[in-house]
Amino acid sequence: MYTAHPDRYADLPYRRSGRSGLKLPALSLGLWHNFGPDRPVETQRAILRRAFDLGITHFDLANNYGPPPGAAESALGEALKADFTPYRDELVVSTKAGYLMWPGPYGEWGSRKSVLSSLDQSLTRMGLDHVDIFYSHRFDPDTPLEETMGALHSAVQQGKALYVGVSNYSAEQTREAARILGELGTPLLIHQPRYSILDRRPEDQRLLDTLDELQVGSIVYSPLEQGLLTGRYLDGIPEDSRAASDSPFLKSDAVTEDLVGRLRALNEIAASRGQTLAQMALAWVLRGGRVTSALVGASSTRQLEDSVGAIRNLEFDADDLARIDAIVKT
Repeated sequence: MYTAHPDRYADLPYRRSGRSGLKLPALSLGLWHNFGPDRPVETQRAILRRAFDLGITHFDLANNYGPPPGAAESALGEALKADFTPYRDELVVSTKAGYLMWPGPYGEWGSRKSVLSSLDQSLTRMGLDHVDIFYSHRFDPDTPLEETMGALHSAVQQGKALYVGVSNYSAEQTREAARILGELGTPLLIHQPRYSILDRRPEDQRLLDTLDELQVGSIVYSPLEQGLLTGRYLDGIPEDSRAASDSPFLKSDAVTEDLVGRLRALNEIAASRGQTLAQMALAWVLRGGRVTSALVGASSTRQLEDSVGAIRNLEFDADDLARIDAIVKT
């Protein structure tokens, strides 16, 4: 039987999410790609146990994570039952609704019917009576925002979620969502945008400024840019990499000679800081405390441990930041 490490809270820093009372670990574990039936169950369990032992108490999911859709929630449900029942109150479990899950008009997007049905299905797969954070995964242009936010509010009122968030919303959509939720009495806890050294849209589109103004937390996904910032692509495309597969998330033609040159230059800066490229990329999104948490995926415990090593150096001087910007923005 699994027994958690007694010093699991010794090293990883925790950050308060916006103006709420909830603190999240600086690194959270995302169960996006590596928790389906194509991965050995023991490998999945080992990653979850090691994450918790390292102080990563937040497991982030969505209804469609797997593959196939739903598989990650089912895998977590089995792991919770086998290993984490005594530790449920130490865990933050989050999930989302919004992307395609079942046929017909109610199987995706942001209607009340879709959002609340999806949550019920997610709870069943995970064997939980509530999640800690429930997100609207994407803005629905065909559903009034009052309806989608009202569904999130209902999830809290029904005791099926403790907090609510949004993901992939623009700055203005986020501002309006926060206003509606505030009037309902269920504050917007957190936003989950895509953000990395290579993807600056939350800065450029003033989303981070808006979150600061609203005092809403942020947890960023793809901080390693689908593996580009792990160091695996410093010599081109490895045969067993995501870019070499049929993945829709990273195409081989995106890994250009120019990009590889930029990755090598970034890796040199990381080495000068005593970090791997992945560690520097994670430290960069966490710099200054503006981001509450960064989501990391892991296909092995070793990969997870390397990511956690980023917390040993989260500081950047002006020269390092200028050198990184010169590489990325030119």
